Amino acid sequence: MVPTAYFLALPFIWTGIAAKLPVLPCDQLMFDSNMANCLSDFNRSMEARGYRDSCPWPEVKGIYNKLKLCVDDRTINSWCSVEGFLVDKVFLGVHQTYFHQCGQVQDPPLFTLIMLIAPPIVTTLFMPILCFKLTTWET
Repeated sequence: MVPTAYFLALPFIWTGIAAKLPVLPCDQLMFDSNMANCLSDFNRSMEARGYRDSCPWPEVKGIYNKLKLCVDDRTINSWCSVEGFLVDKVFLGVHQTYFHQCGQVQDPPLFTLIMLIAPPIVTTLFMPILCFKLTTWET
């Protein structure tokens, strides 16, 4: 089916007629109302999960994917898929609201740092002594 549609479209592409087909303008009001519907479902789901405690990312991946599908579908329906900055603004707002704590990296506890750093330091200090002993060892 897809190859048939592709071959039917080739004459339009070769003759340049495809470039002259009109593109409908973006319906901003329809886009805004559609995004309000998508975001209201997402907001309700996030409020139920208690997102304010910490980074909610691993647990809300499914909800986020539903939001992405909803936004993509509604963007195409409102003829705003060409204007990607509108979708970017929606997701930027979502990330600033719900995922702002996800980028904050915390240092591990001091004991963990010592356990990670100490073995290479000890090995570095004792390696010359071991090499000296092995090379000067008389048989």
